[in-house]
This record gives sequence, structure tokens and C-alpha cells, in this order.
Amino acid sequence: MPSMFDQIQIGKLTVPNRVALSPMCQYQAENKRGIPENWHFVHLVSRAIGGTGLIFTEMTNVEPRGRITEQCLGIYNDEQVTKFREIVNEVHRYGSKIGLQLAHAGRKSVIKDGDIVGPSAIPFSEESPVPRELTVEEIRGIVKQFADGAKRAVDAGFDTIELHGAHGYLLHQFMSPASNKRSDEYGDYTKFPLEVIRAVKKVIPEDMPLILRVSAVEFSDGGYTFEQMLDYCRKFKDAGIDAFDVSTGGDCPTRPEVYPAYQTSYAEVYKKELNVPVISVGKLEDPNVAEAVIRNGQADMICIGKGMLRNPYWVKEAATELGVDLELPGVYNVAY
Repeated sequence: MPSMFDQIQIGKLTVPNRVALSPMCQYQAENKRGIPENWHFVHLVSRAIGGTGLIFTEMTNVEPRGRITEQCLGIYNDEQVTKFREIVNEVHRYGSKIGLQLAHAGRKSVIKDGDIVGPSAIPFSEESPVPRELTVEEIRGIVKQFADGAKRAVDAGFDTIELHGAHGYLLHQFMSPASNKRSDEYGDYTKFPLEVIRAVKKVIPEDMPLILRVSAVEFSDGGYTFEQMLDYCRKFKDAGIDAFDVSTGGDCPTRPEVYPAYQTSYAEVYKKELNVPVISVGKLEDPNVAEAVIRNGQADMICIGKGMLRNPYWVKEAATELGVDLELPGVYNVAY
């Protein structure tokens, strides 16, 4: 079986190892225009210097009202593309690959006095504002915004795009019976995500893989089941998804019990059933646990979140603990 430090092929993209920086919102776009700043440059490039194979940006949104907050990133104008290109070029300098997570917050936006929208007029929680139900024409407009965002990501030089279909954001909202009560054509839980997938696939290069992050299960009454989401993902694969990033929950305030590798059982089923690369995430920062997930065939890649917030050189330290020779650029190897 492969090791965490072996290369992996996602579609036609070769990633130097099987560790990814998990997409994590930073809330640091102080310009309030969704433009990456020095914070984002340091956050992403430092993980490339630290040996991470695939680096994901935080959730990056297709329109201003699609941001969670005004401090979140966007990919809806040329100024954003210019700043992202600087980050991408520097990440590539250190041998890592980089993907943009493309998204829309929908009803989870908390922008003050914002136009908060969703598939239905159902709030995320009792404390959340009631979203405005999107019209059919507006939904089609958002599909185009996803495609336009993907084109800008290609222009910025990203190696891959991950669509955020998990954690209660807009794509997930349309997939869940708990948040989608529509009686029109978009009451079909897969229609909107399938349209987004196909629209994005049309505008990206043939050799650029398209990844989808999904919540395999929901932790509330009235949501979809594990089997339903797996069936949805068969359709998403047929529409052009090259790999799945398997997480859980997020479409309601309820949170599960968290323990090491608590989500890998879902990823393992996806890997067996869908026969495409699968990424697992969630409490995998112990190098021995992470390596076991890969070697036991439960997932093809792992995403590290909080572990890399604590240590941008997590990959190197994991290699050292596991007795693997991993070279870092410059003089960073002197420390090991």
C-alpha cells in the first residue's frame, strides 16, 4: 500500500505527496473586498515551504453576497485574480500544488444588512437571519458565477478546483431536504450541484481535476442519509468530478463527537464504491494515525487543518517521526 509521502495522481495532476492543507476560513481580508492580503500569502506559502503536497485556499466565493463575512475571500474580479496569481506562483516555486476552493455561503452568510439567500426561506439556526428564497433566474445566475469563478481560478494558475458542497453552504443547502423545500425544478436535490459541476467542467482545461467536498452524513433530523448522498455522488462523478473530499455535517448547528480519524469510515466507503481518489479529513494530525489511514486503504489523501495551524511544517515533522527522508527548501533541514 502507498505511504503518506508517495506521489498521487488526481486525474492528470501529479501531487508530490498525499498530504493536503485543509481549506480553512481565515477572516483576514481586512480590505473587505475579498482580495487576498499578505496574511493569505504567508499562510499558504509557508505550508508549501513546509512540504505540503496539495494546498487548498480557504472557501473563496463567487460573488460578494456569497461570502460568510466581509473579511472572506472572493474570486469575482480581476484584482483578486492578480493577488491569487502571486500566491500560486510562490507555492509552485517550492514544489507544491495548489487548489482553490470555490463556494457560495448562501444562508450561512452573516454579512450585516446583506442580501442573504438560500434555496428556501429557512434559517440555519434560531439565531440566524431568515434567508430570501432564490428565484429560478437567480439560481441560474449563480451557476454562471461558479463558472466565471472557475475561469478566474484557471487564469490565476491554480492546479485544481474544489467545489465546496459540504458544511451547510449553498451547494449543500440545495442537496439537503432540511434546507431545500422547493416545489419547482430545483426541489430536485442534485439539479443545482449538477449544473454547477457541468458549468465549471466546461470552462476549465481538460487536464485540470475537479474535486468536490461533501458532507457524507448530516447530524439532524430531516437531512439526507449516508446512502442518499453516496447515490448523489455517483451522479456527480458521472458529471465530471475527479475526486471527493469527504467530511460530515454542517447544515445545522448540531456537532458530532470528535475523535481521531472519526470521519475516515465514510471516506473508506466512498473509495470502494466510487473508484476515484478520496480525501479524508478530521483529527488526523497524529502522524501515525494519518499514515495508517493511507496504508490501510481508507483514503488516498489526508487533509490536515488545526495541526497545520499549529505547525506549518507538519509534513516534515511527520516524516521525521515516521523515519522518512523529506527535503525542505533552503536551510530548514538544519532544524531536523
